[in-house]
Amino acid sequence: QVQLVESGGGLVQPGGSLRLSCTASGFPRDAYAIGWFRQAPGKAREAVSCVSSSGGYDYYADSAKGRFTISRDNAKNVVYLQMNTLKTEDTGVYYCAGAFTTKRMCVVNQGEYPYWGQGTQVTVSS
Repeated sequence: QVQLVESGGGLVQPGGSLRLSCTASGFPRDAYAIGWFRQAPGKAREAVSCVSSSGGYDYYADSAKGRFTISRDNAKNVVYLQMNTLKTEDTGVYYCAGAFTTKRMCVVNQGEYPYWGQGTQVTVSS
């Protein structure tokens, strides 16, 4: 059974940091890409970042560039999203999503990801 579980969300002050984790189960090792998406209150869900199955390729939305870092530990089946210099506009529910693939690159098209976690709340507020 394929499952994705996010953790690491919470309340943080502007300028602070959080590290989100996405623990995957039921996926073949090294054969799935992971995307991180977020949804702010009253807004549509948007892409944040993705990482390829090997970890050799990653992508960041403009809002995340220079502040967020995605990484994966395939031995542990965990993908991390390190978020630094957080802003109030980073507030939202963060979801990780998975797709079976061995492609060299990843994409941030939500329709390409059939498996989703339940989300973890990130609140950036003073």
